[in-house]
Amino acid sequence: MFTHKPHDSEHETEQDAREQTLASKSREQSGAGGVVFWVALSVFCVMAAVLACGIGKVIHARAAQQNGRTMDALSPDNPAASSVSANNLSGQTQSFPAPPPEADDAQDVANLHAREDLLLDNYSWADQSQGKVRIPIERAMELLAQRGLKVAPQAAEAPLMTGDGKPAAAAPLTNGFARTGYEQEPSGRSF
Repeated sequence: MFTHKPHDSEHETEQDAREQTLASKSREQSGAGGVVFWVALSVFCVMAAVLACGIGKVIHARAAQQNGRTMDALSPDNPAASSVSANNLSGQTQSFPAPPPEADDAQDVANLHAREDLLLDNYSWADQSQGKVRIPIERAMELLAQRGLKVAPQAAEAPLMTGDGKPAAAAPLTNGFARTGYEQEPSGRSF
């Protein structure tokens, strides 16, 4: 049988005092941990900066050694160095050819469509050694309409659910080939 004992007030105050002591110690430890974290982070950042600076100086010294000159000879305070570096720079830039002019992207797309039209609208060899010929797309569609395609047997249709109707195919929105805006502009150009 369960019996209820009255609370001991001295025991409760002692337990509260222990909890407060533990809470204050954990706050002190978390504060000390935060300080240690920030000090360690600062030391790490300083060491990383010193290391990066040292690596940069080593790379710079090796590059100057490979080029056969020191940075003092090319300093901006040295008037002879500025003329030497200007002559050197002009010599280096003259040795490279100018890049070819880039064609207009819209013109490239138009040329691509013109080549596609040639393949779609004319007869041409697909593989002359095997006797394969490309035929115009209109003729290919006529042949398909006459001969038809092999159709796989249809799977058994599931019964329609209540409220469902049999789907009907609508006319396609396009003929499958859309011109870009650039090609639709009347310009009088021929491709």
